[in-house]
Amino acid sequence: MKLILSRKGMDSTAGGMASPILPDGTLLSLPIPDNDSRLKYSDTIYDGKSYAEIIQELKPNFAFNECNFCHLDPDIREDISHPKNWKPAFGQRSTSAIFLDNQGVGVGDVFLFYGWFRQTEYDSNGKLRYVRGAKDLHIIYGYMQVGSIVNGDDIKSYDWHPHSKWSDKTNRLYIPTNELSFANGTKGYGILKYDKRNTLTKEGYSRSRWDMPECFNSSVKIAGCGDCFKDGYFQSPSRGQEIVFDVNDSIMEWIKKIVL
Repeated sequence: MKLILSRKGMDSTAGGMASPILPDGTLLSLPIPDNDSRLKYSDTIYDGKSYAEIIQELKPNFAFNECNFCHLDPDIREDISHPKNWKPAFGQRSTSAIFLDNQGVGVGDVFLFYGWFRQTEYDSNGKLRYVRGAKDLHIIYGYMQVGSIVNGDDIKSYDWHPHSKWSDKTNRLYIPTNELSFANGTKGYGILKYDKRNTLTKEGYSRSRWDMPECFNSSVKIAGCGDCFKDGYFQSPSRGQEIVFDVNDSIMEWIKKIVL
């Protein structure tokens, strides 16, 4: 089995803002802008409020005039607005897909999705704002164990997903298992709440410097990171979306502590 740490959601170049840790601990990953998408930020609703409204409250100068559309991927959150025929899916294509292929990523492997988050609170008018002085953090907010891989014309049946617009050979969708192979009764995909256990950023460090347990050491095959182990922290890559690890027993226990 392989573990893939996959960076998703807005970042400093795509969207230019942190996704919110909502006051109740919800990790609401904000999708990146995408002018080729058919889905508007205003069409995606969470808890009675659109993503456009949430973004406007947190960043009033967000450039909606440049892009009103978003790339919602991975699409694994059940508690937002979806079409009736919705199914959870995660898309990859081009160099990112080829990289995963070269690492042998496939059915049975586990994606942990992480992104840039910051704590928020409600102001006196009930609008969201970032907590003053809140730290920028990399946090694991979701997971998926791969149950099947869809490519070719079959992707067109997932017409709500942003990858349904592409037809090149590298385009594919990863579809989750019904339940986790290592935890009977637990869905093969899901969204996590904010917790220290799924916070990657090491306390007192910048968000890209992580506190990885001893089981992630130089004896474990790592792809997409190079020499990431530094003196006292793990340096996540500034480029690329995925880091792939071969899973040993200790890493599997770490995955379980985060997901379960």
